[in-house]
Order: sequence, then structure tokens, then C-alpha cells
Amino acid sequence: MCGIVGYTGKALALSPVLEGLRRLEYRGYDSAGIALVVTEGGPLWVEKRAGKLSNLESTLGATNPDANSGIGHTRWATHGGPTDLNAHPHLDNDGKLALIHNGIIENYVELRELLEARGHIFKSETDTESVVHLLSDARKSHGGDLAAAMREVCAQLRGSFTLLAIHSDEPGRIVGARRNSPLVVGVGDGENFLASDVAAFIAHTKHALELGQDEVVDITATTITVTDLAGNVLTPREFEIMWDASAAERGGYPHFMLKEIYEQPKAIADTLIGRTAGLSAEIIGGIDLEGISKVVIIACGTAYHAGLVGKYAIEKWANVPVDVELASEYRYREPSVDASTLVIPISQSGETMDTLMAMRYARSHGARVFAVCNTNGSTIPRESDAVLYTHAGPEIAVASTKAFATQLIAMYLIALHLGRVRGAITEEFYAEIGAEIADLPDKVEQVLETVEPLRALTREFKDSSSVLFLGRHVGYPTALEGALKLKELAYMHAEGFAGGELKHGPIALIDQGTPVIAIMPTSNSALYEKMASNVQEVKARGAVVIAIGDADLASATHNIRIPTSHDFLQPVLAVVPLQVIAYEMAVARGNDVDQPRNLAKSVTVE
Repeated sequence: MCGIVGYTGKALALSPVLEGLRRLEYRGYDSAGIALVVTEGGPLWVEKRAGKLSNLESTLGATNPDANSGIGHTRWATHGGPTDLNAHPHLDNDGKLALIHNGIIENYVELRELLEARGHIFKSETDTESVVHLLSDARKSHGGDLAAAMREVCAQLRGSFTLLAIHSDEPGRIVGARRNSPLVVGVGDGENFLASDVAAFIAHTKHALELGQDEVVDITATTITVTDLAGNVLTPREFEIMWDASAAERGGYPHFMLKEIYEQPKAIADTLIGRTAGLSAEIIGGIDLEGISKVVIIACGTAYHAGLVGKYAIEKWANVPVDVELASEYRYREPSVDASTLVIPISQSGETMDTLMAMRYARSHGARVFAVCNTNGSTIPRESDAVLYTHAGPEIAVASTKAFATQLIAMYLIALHLGRVRGAITEEFYAEIGAEIADLPDKVEQVLETVEPLRALTREFKDSSSVLFLGRHVGYPTALEGALKLKELAYMHAEGFAGGELKHGPIALIDQGTPVIAIMPTSNSALYEKMASNVQEVKARGAVVIAIGDADLASATHNIRIPTSHDFLQPVLAVVPLQVIAYEMAVARGNDVDQPRNLAKSVTVE
């Protein structure tokens, strides 16, 4: 959940490190820090500040130390509050070794007690500082070999981590390691990079290397060596980044989130390229989809809502039972899973720790794994039997928009493919739904062209204490997603309910003037009249109803029109006004849209 950058090369290191941190600030923004090697064998140059990256930058002014290698970090606090002392990098007691860390070291307390007994002095409350002192001792025992020391230390750590370290005795060298946490190598011309996300170095190179579990990487400006913890040299997989630096810039929009809302038509179209006629054998790999007896979808947050929509589509089109599980809960109840189970983990980053660990549990019990992911080279796709990449491009805003839309598309494609291989749908039906899916980019564009009045309407409710969302069928997970977005961005109470559940308790929340956003089924749906009755129930109790649907609802206070679509595809269209409502509410309430409080983009700790 932290942004990590390392640079060594011909440039003055402060510039590429700061640039990388700016691009990664969405991953962590409680504090930021940089360490540079300015004098061989001397103390490291270190600056770190609590708060956003701008706090650090303001202290630097025109400073540009004469250093060609360094590391940088933006933190999302776990152990110890967001203070200057707890900010990374952390130093050993000699002031010559610096370390940054993403993840959680589970055995840090026993390590700290051991190190303090050896005479090490700690300055922070973090779990990370135990590692830098441990690494300092290990390096001395290995005659100054930082990579060998890192291998020894990693073998002693429990938990998840990405680690980067530098030592002033070796000015051009950076050593990194990963376990259950992202780290990629950027391969440049006379310069090399390490980062938790390719966005950090995309302006400099599109060539990257994947690092596997429990691997250590040792880079200089011209060399890259990857080993396992035993010291065996490995050959990492190379890949090319398929987007450029401009995709990670705001492009004239006031916030990344608004830009990403408007990028949804292209993201959906890119996800569909070459797939509307069917998923290729290259994507499916060797998974036997005919022999499965059930599907389990595991995900967190927004991805979980996409999985709920996927359940409707898979059960209807493929005629196979589907469970949708919160990844953080899945493995702890020891669920029944075997070789006839298809597990579908959904993760934008491919590094979501809860989802990764749930997936590993399922694999250990023989399940086949078909991942849905947006990030090439990340851990979840690498450990899966097959992967459907969503091609949404970089999503910088913490609140997910285009990742959700493309995850929905992925679920529809998988549902149709399962239905076809299992003989549950006809080719005519496949072609019909495929054509409707292909029309979705244009339909989303139509929605975006009509949302401006919605922004003005949203501002009328900025002082409301609570907003409720109602939906039925696939509209119910859409309502859950709308409520989540409002919680994330507006910091206000919001709940999503199934329309039929109102009278079983939630209707007690309705008071005079309570805003209720109703996601109406398509006007030709058998559920339309039932949902209309639910709207009448809340309207009779004083609610202000905003209805989202393909036809005006007479009983609604306000109507937001979206194009007509197949029932199952409607969430792709209905969620767009919900995203706009959450965005505009955050702006109206003066909140930080792209970096809402207490949240980080990629949740890489359990």
C-alpha cells in the first residue's frame, strides 16, 4: 500500500525518484521520504516528512544533491502513526544504510527485542526499522555484500514485504526483495529502476522485468541480477508496458477520478478488442471448463461488487452455481473446494493481499484459477492457471471507476464463454449478447454526455447526513457500488439495499428529505413494477428519489436517463451516474477526490 521507487543511472537521482513518487502517491500518502548516496562511504542524504509528498517537496526547494542513485517512499501507515520519525527511509545506526518497505513484518517485535539486546538504537514505532538493523548486521557478517545480506534477512522475516536498500559504500547499487508484495524492474539505457508500480518509471522506459516470490534483485546503472534466497541466479520474465506516460497524467481534468470516469468508453472498448467472438485458447490456457461443478468468485471492495454481477450472468448463461466471497473472509472458514471448482479472483492491481491469499488457499485444495486483473506481471495473474486482462490502463484515483466497468465486461465474457463450452447457450444467443456488449462503449459515451445536470443536482444534497441506494437483481450490487463510492469520497453515511428488503428493516431509516437513489430495472423487465413499488414506499415516507433508468419513473423526484440495454448489462451504464454523484459530492464537500482519507489504491496487506 506504499509507493516505492529506486533509481541508479546517469541522471541526478533526486529528479527521477521524486517524479516516480508523484506518480505513485495514490498508493500511499501519509508521509514521504528520500535517501540518496552523495558521498561514497559517508552518511546518506535523507529527507522525510509526514503528510503528502508536497510537504517533502516544499522542504527541498531548489536542492538537487550530486547523487546518481537513491530510493524514495510514500507511506500508508500501519505500524506507528504518520510522523516524520515513522516516515521511510529508515537508517541503521551508522547512518550509511537506508531501507524502505511496503507490507507488514509479522515478527518485528521479537526481532526488535533481539536487536535492542545487541545494542541497536531504535528511533521509530515501525516494523520496518527492525529490518534495517537486521540488514546492517547481516551485511557486516557477509563482508559488505548487501545482496547476500538481503537474502539472509528475508529468510528470517515473516509477513509480506517489498524491500529496497542502499549503502553509501556502494553508491551505484540498489538491492530489493519481494514476498507477497509488488516490485518490478524498469530496464533503461544506462539507468535502471525499481518500483512498486511501472507508473513510477513509465516516462523513462517501457521495458520491465517481473520478480517472483522470495526473489532478490541487485541493480546498478548497467547490470541487473536476480536470485532466489539460496543465491541461485534466475532469469526473470521480460514484458513491455502497453501504455505511455501521458496515460498517467490528468490531461486537463481537475482530478484523476473525473478523467478516469470519462475514459470508460475507451477502457471498455480496449477490453473487448479481439474478444467479442470468444475468448481465445491463449487466454483460457489449459483449464478444463467443461468439468467444473461450481464457480467461486473471490474479491474485495469494488471488485467484489463486480463479482456479484458476474454471479447473475454465470448462473444464468452457464447454468453453474456461483458463490461470491469476500476474499478477507474466505479461507478462514475453511470452505469446501476441490478440483471441480473454478475460482475467479478479481483484482485491479493483481496484488490485493486478501485476494491473493484466498486464491492460494483454493489452489492448495486443487481448484482451477482464472484471474481477472488489470496489471500485467502482477502476482495474482502469475500464480493463476489463466488470466483475462481488463486493459483499463492506469487507474490513479483511489476510488475505482474504469477498473470496475472493465471487470464487469470481463465477467460477461467469462459467463458467455462458460455458457458456450458447457452447451448452456446457443450460438445465436452468444452472438446477440456479444453484439450488445460491443455497443456498450457508445452507450457509456451517451451517458457521459448527459451527466452535467446531475452534477448540479448532487450539490443540492451535499449537507445530507445519509444517502440510501436501492436496486433489484443486478441493480442491487450496482447500489452497493454506488454507496461504497459515496462513503469513500464524500465521507458520509451511505447504504445500498435490495429493494425487496426495505420492509424488513431498512425503511426505518427514511425520514423527510432523505435522498434515495433508485437503480431501476430496464423498463421491459418483470422487476420494473416491483421496484417502482419500492420507490413508492420510500416516497410516501418523505424520501427525495433520484431514479436511474432507461425510462422516466413518474413517482421519482428526479429522473436520470440511461440507454436501454440487456438487463444483465445495465450495471455498466447505471454505475456511471453513481460515480459522478460521488465525485461531485466530494468536490462540493471540499474533500480530496483522488486521495480520500485513510485509503490507498492497492491494499497489499491483510
